[in-house]
Amino acid sequence: MTQPAFSQQIRALERRLGLTLVDRSTRTAGLTRAGQALLPEARGVVEAADRLQQAAVAQKRAVSGRIVIGSLEATTSIPPIPEIFDELQATQPGLTIEVLRMGFADWAEALLAGDVDVAFVFPPVPPGVQAHRLATMDRVVCLHDRDPLASQEPLSLEQLADRPVVGWSPRIPKAWRDFWSVDPRPDGTPVRYTNHQTTEWEPALTAIGLGEGIQFPPEPSRWLYQRHGVAYADVTDLTPCWTALAWRTQDRDKPTVTALRTAARTVTTRQTPT
Repeated sequence: MTQPAFSQQIRALERRLGLTLVDRSTRTAGLTRAGQALLPEARGVVEAADRLQQAAVAQKRAVSGRIVIGSLEATTSIPPIPEIFDELQATQPGLTIEVLRMGFADWAEALLAGDVDVAFVFPPVPPGVQAHRLATMDRVVCLHDRDPLASQEPLSLEQLADRPVVGWSPRIPKAWRDFWSVDPRPDGTPVRYTNHQTTEWEPALTAIGLGEGIQFPPEPSRWLYQRHGVAYADVTDLTPCWTALAWRTQDRDKPTVTALRTAARTVTTRQTPT
């Protein structure tokens, strides 16, 4: 603002307030006593105007529309994913959120085909997909509740060596099948599988409840999937797993994907110990 324009603005303010704010009796203009008294209030008005401008910009940038989020089985129930949904709703109130449940065999295909914008999954993820790690957790063994080992936890993989694993369908990527079956075992021994080739966790639970095999799910399965005839036990030498937010590489900067990625980073950063 030029000096003449600034002077005009000050004089207009003085007329509105009915007070003289600037002492013009000397060559160096300064604030009058009234001007000094009102200075903190004036600063507050300027700061409030700045906040209003920032809020308006944020609203212009707010994502509007619809996002389709894939959930691998009951993954969206595992912390911190519920908190991420809360953060997304708080920061993007105009966004319509749709959650689509996906099976182990179709989540990667659905994501790569663009049927969902993002997905909450358990890695590993296939090529063409990027992921942000959310939370690391232990894996446990799921076995028949009348198996003698069910009451002897913690267990080791060596103790479980003769128990067959309920197999995953070949439709599921091999890297994923091997990780969740712990195949091969740390000593290089290949895993023995049952005749089942499941693509869903519920049929696997049914087979386990009938005493036909075991599996190694994430620890939250203890409370997410309590079923008749099924027990869970700690295994000391199982490598941990983690939840992740996944998206197609080419969708990284899509506004809805960016909004959810930002919400996920905000929540995970907030929960990271300092």
